[in-house]
Amino acid sequence: MTMEYLSVEQANLYLGLKKSFLYSLVEAGAIPHYKIGRLIRFKKDDIDRWMEDHRVESVSPDRKAKQILKTVNSPHLNIDKLVKKTVAEVKENYYTPHQGKPDRIKGLRKEVGNGTF
Repeated sequence: MTMEYLSVEQANLYLGLKKSFLYSLVEAGAIPHYKIGRLIRFKKDDIDRWMEDHRVESVSPDRKAKQILKTVNSPHLNIDKLVKKTVAEVKENYYTPHQGKPDRIKGLRKEVGNGTF
């Protein structure tokens, strides 16, 4: 039985992650690793299990629509709450700090009295 240990460079190639990101995961203790002095090593089996733990199932738009329609057919449905919740989810998933806030429009100028800018 051989245990394969990977260096940072090997783990970088194996996972397809940047070395700097891999180091940040190690620093945060977010990825299983071994530290011997200044050397960092990863056990391949641990890395594979860690990746499986971070697997995200995608939901197709059709499936999501069916889930929404099931709630729409509910007699206790509040349409306003559903719309607000859906808009909030979309904003949360789409707008990130580097994209800016959704209420900011670049290039917005004040309108003068005759309707021109």
